Amino acid sequence: MKNISAIIAIAILAISSTGVIYAQETETIQQKAEAIANGDVFGQAVIGICARTGNGQTIIDVDADNMLLPASNMKLISTGAALHALGGDYRYKTTIGYDGNIIEGVLIGDLYIIGGGDPTIASKDSIAAPVQNTFARWERMIRDAGISEIDGRVIGTSGDFFKGMTEEATWLWNDIGTYYGAGATGLMFYENMQSFEVSAGAEPGADISIAPSYPETPWMEFRYECSTGKAGTGDQLYMYTSDLAPVAEVRGTFAVDRKPKRVDCSNKFPELTCSHNFKKWLEEHGISCSQEASDTRLNRLPEPENITIIGSTESPSLRRIAFETNHASNNLYAETLFRTLGKELKTEGSYDSSYVAVRNVLKDIGVDLSRGQKIQDGSGLSRQNLISPDFFCRYLEAIMTSPCFEDFVESLPSPGGTGTLALNMKNYPAETKARIKVKSGSMSGVRCYSGYIIPREGCKEETIIFSIMVNNCTAPTWRVRPLMDKI
Repeated sequence: MKNISAIIAIAILAISSTGVIYAQETETIQQKAEAIANGDVFGQAVIGICARTGNGQTIIDVDADNMLLPASNMKLISTGAALHALGGDYRYKTTIGYDGNIIEGVLIGDLYIIGGGDPTIASKDSIAAPVQNTFARWERMIRDAGISEIDGRVIGTSGDFFKGMTEEATWLWNDIGTYYGAGATGLMFYENMQSFEVSAGAEPGADISIAPSYPETPWMEFRYECSTGKAGTGDQLYMYTSDLAPVAEVRGTFAVDRKPKRVDCSNKFPELTCSHNFKKWLEEHGISCSQEASDTRLNRLPEPENITIIGSTESPSLRRIAFETNHASNNLYAETLFRTLGKELKTEGSYDSSYVAVRNVLKDIGVDLSRGQKIQDGSGLSRQNLISPDFFCRYLEAIMTSPCFEDFVESLPSPGGTGTLALNMKNYPAETKARIKVKSGSMSGVRCYSGYIIPREGCKEETIIFSIMVNNCTAPTWRVRPLMDKI
């Protein structure tokens, strides 16, 4: 968006401006929205639409109090709350330290990689530092400390940054093995994913070719109960795994007409993955380690006073993480922000603490929590999240007065731009699309869009705040998207 500061300033001023929407025009817009909602595509679905101006004038209300599954529209809440409470400059820190003694260049003890919640370590994401750069910086810290050999282990640990279950307890079993079902940990690596290279067999029913690629996880036992599917059935592979044992099973089918591809699944041992791959880096660069890499599931972390800290690295800023969270709809980043609020505001990064922290932040922003919301996680993956379009509009209006609003609205994609909205509103004018800042949300049967229409620069129009939510929709995307674009 060009001149974002000026446009946002106009949006903020619009809350108290006196722009007019004529009653006849409002009625026509309402009737058009009702016609779409009651048409053939959405007729048997559950739909709620809310649109109002920044000064509170209702434009559309179609069952706006319906509490519906928001899917990734939940990221509006987790990113906005984190930006408001922690600030756009907040960064996560990963610390390198050791215990024992250094004798003539040999560390007689263990080296520790102590996680501080950075979700970008070794990530493929464009905002992340290349893993080679991160490892090289850690190596330099070790050499600067006078260590040229390790008579001990490299140990990865989440410390106590996050506590409790890695995944939110209500996530579905067939989701937690996918890349988008990877839970947040104190020490994350490659977005807590495991990649596989997959290609179909010669005919339906034949074995597929599948093998883990990156990162190395030699302790894992992978089992494959999967086969080649019929043409047109796509990628139906799911991995089933947990952190209770280093075993995972890939089930399902991969269509015979699909090209070879990389499939990303969840890795439940990110701390060990980080320490193993860093140990390998050190050995390739002349620093030997006498024992295998480990994590603190296998070895206790010493008391802080017994660890000598030799350096740390920091994540990108929270505003950059929030931008990527909303543009790419990154579940891991959203859960990290959600649980960080618990850690920073309630001293414990468990889900129980995070629920309380997020509610407190929303109250601080000025959002009425007495109706319209049931918040279960930060990403929208849980099917126990329930939000009404009215609540989203009230929240989006309230956060316009927050000091974080510029960072927040800039984190939202526009239709036709980069991210999850690249295919939306193809035939609409570029200047129209540029003024729309919106988060999409989708899962099976769910399509949601919530956000803002920013006034044209120099005009006395109102900011329009809107939320369009559809649940239990069985129509294909190619039928749904044009109608939601039209609204």
